[in-house]
Amino acid sequence: MIEIEAVLENDRTLKSCKAVGHSGAGKSGSDIVCAAVTVLLRTAFNTLSNRKGIIVQGEAPEKGQLWLEVECETEGKEYLFAVGEFLINGLSSVAKEFPNNCKLTIKEI
Repeated sequence: MIEIEAVLENDRTLKSCKAVGHSGAGKSGSDIVCAAVTVLLRTAFNTLSNRKGIIVQGEAPEKGQLWLEVECETEGKEYLFAVGEFLINGLSSVAKEFPNNCKLTIKEI
């Protein structure tokens, strides 16, 4: 199972997201759940990396692990909120459609 933990600030702005594990929904290299989670997280990372006022760090140290952390100045706050909402909605959709393969936990700080 892929276990995802998203951390949101009290205004629901994305602070971090970490995914660990393998879904087991298909063979390695053709697992639709792993592919969906990976694409969502990598796209969010790449989108945020190119925006002024937003600092994003992250890595995929090995297969089955992917994380990102975000810091934001006031200038990029609305953009970060929108990308974070897109990411959470996408991950929620995957977790809802594949509950035996993907679990999303959202924490607010």
